[in-house]
Amino acid sequence: MSEPTRLPPKVLSCRQLPHADARLCAALGLPRDARNRSLALITCDQDDALYAALDHATKMADVEVVYARSFYAGSRHASGPLSGEILGVLAADDPESVAQGVAAVRFALEHLFAFYAVDAAGVTVFPTVIGSVGRYLAAQSGVAVGSPFGYLIAPPVEALVGVDAALKAADVELVKLFGPPTETNFAGAWVTGSLDAVEAAARAFAAAVADVAAHPSGR
Repeated sequence: MSEPTRLPPKVLSCRQLPHADARLCAALGLPRDARNRSLALITCDQDDALYAALDHATKMADVEVVYARSFYAGSRHASGPLSGEILGVLAADDPESVAQGVAAVRFALEHLFAFYAVDAAGVTVFPTVIGSVGRYLAAQSGVAVGSPFGYLIAPPVEALVGVDAALKAADVELVKLFGPPTETNFAGAWVTGSLDAVEAAARAFAAAVADVAAHPSGR
C-alpha cells in the first residue's frame, strides 16, 4: 500500500471581534466583568485538526479557547459553504493577542495537523502526536500541560481496531475513548505516556487503520 496522502485542512471563515459585546462574551463562558475581550471565530473543514490547532495557539499566544464544537454529520453535510465541521472561538484581552492566536492556528493547520487518506476508497486517519500538549487539550483531557499526547481518530471500525493496536503496541494510558458515533461519525482515542510510547502508539494506530481499509473483512 502506498504512503498515506496528506489532506490539508482548510480554514473556511475567520472573523475577529476586537471588542466583543460583554453579553456575548458571558454567554460563551467568559467572566461577566470582561468588557473589552477580543474574540476570533474560526471554521474549518476538519474538526480534529482545528481542535489540535486551537491547542497549539494556547502555547504560542496569550489566548484561551472559549468555545469549540463539531457539527453533526461532518463537512460534507454542512449548513453552508463557510460552516465546515467545527466552530472554534479564541479569546484574549486585546486584539493583538487574538491575532497572534489566529496566526498560530493557521500555521498549525498548514504545517502540523491534518487527516491522511490511506486508500482510494476514502478511508482517512488522524494519527497525531503532540509532543507537548497545550492548555486547551490538557484541560479537556485531564493530563498535565506539556505532556506527550496522542490524538488518534479514524472511521468507527478502523478506529476501534486501531485503538486496540495502539494500546497493545506501547505503554500508553488511554485518556479518553471516543466511541462511535461522534458528531462527525468518527471514533478514536486520546492517549498519553512517554514521547516514544505515544509515537509508537500512533504508528500502530495508523497501520491498523490501513490494514482494515485494505482488508475490511479480514485476511
